[in-house]
Amino acid sequence: MVTGISFRDARYFSTLMLDYLDEKEGVQQLYNRFPKKEYFKDQILEKQKAYEIAHRAVLAASLKKQYANLEISGLTEENINLLSADTTFTITTGHQLNLFTGPLYFLYKIVSTINLTKQLKQNHPEYDFVPVYWMASEDHDFEEIGYFNFKGKKIHWNREKAGAVGHFSTKGLDEVFSLFEKELGIGKNADELRALFEKSYLQHENLSEATMFLVNELFGEHGLVILDADSAALKSLFVPYMKKDLFSGVGFNKVSETSEYLSSQNYNVQVTPREINLFYLGENYRERIVEQDDEFVVLDKGVSFTKDELEAELETHPERFSPNVIMRPLYQEVILPNLCYIGGGGELAYWLELKSFFEAVEVPFPMLLLRNSVLMVSEKQQQKLDKLHISYKNLFMKRDSFINKKVREISDIDIEFTPQRESLKKQFQELYTLAEQTDKSFLGAVKAQEVKQLRGLDNLEKRLLKAQKRKLSDRVTRITQLQNELFPNESLQERTLNFSEMYLEYGDALIPYLLDTLNPLQNEFIILVK
Repeated sequence: MVTGISFRDARYFSTLMLDYLDEKEGVQQLYNRFPKKEYFKDQILEKQKAYEIAHRAVLAASLKKQYANLEISGLTEENINLLSADTTFTITTGHQLNLFTGPLYFLYKIVSTINLTKQLKQNHPEYDFVPVYWMASEDHDFEEIGYFNFKGKKIHWNREKAGAVGHFSTKGLDEVFSLFEKELGIGKNADELRALFEKSYLQHENLSEATMFLVNELFGEHGLVILDADSAALKSLFVPYMKKDLFSGVGFNKVSETSEYLSSQNYNVQVTPREINLFYLGENYRERIVEQDDEFVVLDKGVSFTKDELEAELETHPERFSPNVIMRPLYQEVILPNLCYIGGGGELAYWLELKSFFEAVEVPFPMLLLRNSVLMVSEKQQQKLDKLHISYKNLFMKRDSFINKKVREISDIDIEFTPQRESLKKQFQELYTLAEQTDKSFLGAVKAQEVKQLRGLDNLEKRLLKAQKRKLSDRVTRITQLQNELFPNESLQERTLNFSEMYLEYGDALIPYLLDTLNPLQNEFIILVK
């Protein structure tokens, strides 16, 4: 069974993202085209006109080189070859190199991407569409990627941070494998997970190679193209844009203006631009470049350049320059014939800060699609939900509010004092009128008494609710346990669990099932009962 609830009812999304999904007027200036089927043709034509045909040859050659040591599916190989034609476009998602994919939503991102390319091919058969997973191999935030959750435990990789994570040696992951292996248990699906982890991380030298192998094993047969943009050939295409950032500050100026607008509209600003939005990659480090006293300095590394030296370094060794969160989206759109980026709410929030920057450097701004968000519910869990009369909308409530609501629903006494509050307010309104007509100095005393009595009703309601919870403790326990199963640690399932827990249950049918059931343009939080 496939159903859904609105993202507003799901309660886990920012005001900016909700207003974007509703196409609110105040947000419309932050994006190019909203991701609806009828708007893709215009996006295709705009990208086709702006994307340099010479970039296609470099892109295809780079991908073939990256896949040289991988077993490539026929469909993926065909997609790479198609990229040479000016009638082929990409749909892209990106993610960090999380250990064993990290949170479950990693799968949903890629499934959304593959499924959108299928829909676009049906609607526009004269064009071809390639799903791309962009590996964030140059990221240096190891704390975010060096673990995954499994059966309530954190499987953690203990090692020192050392620059771009894609270069990290996989040495030490045999210890992680030993820990994971013990927790897996027995059975065919457990054996397949053991083999997948071992082949990915113990038979490859660095994290980029391991992640590329892993994702190719999971999605290669479905035509996914995996791109590691940490490449001298690809970065050479981006040199003119890196020069603009280094020497003109266009990114800083434009994104700062948008950030100020977001703040003025009471939206949270996701990222803050820097005057230079590039890092310098050295041996085991990735550090910011800053301008100091007419020199360009790599922070804390004793490396500096004059403007001419930096320009020469950029031309000669573009691979040594790494875009930050502001520049990475631009890099993606320069080297790919991309139409749409698919990401989570936090990602799209920072993309929404970038449109004026893209316009300033004359690169088409892609459509932005919120990835599928999913709650997977087993048949047994669904039976419990039905028996306890719990709706999906209620299930997404905060724990205390959810329990209080259910206790009120199943109680044999009325512990909702709203009618009494309204009656009390009405009585005090009459007292206010009386005070106005007699002695206005009594208005303060009347107000104080009203506050006191309303507070007394609140306290009485809380005490009765607490007593009723004790009386119904068995039902409360079952309700709490069920919500915690589906929302571990009061967080979304997809942000907490690793795909391996679902794989233990569904095996190699998991990904085909998701591909068959998820609609990337559904614009709802999806509940899957299986």
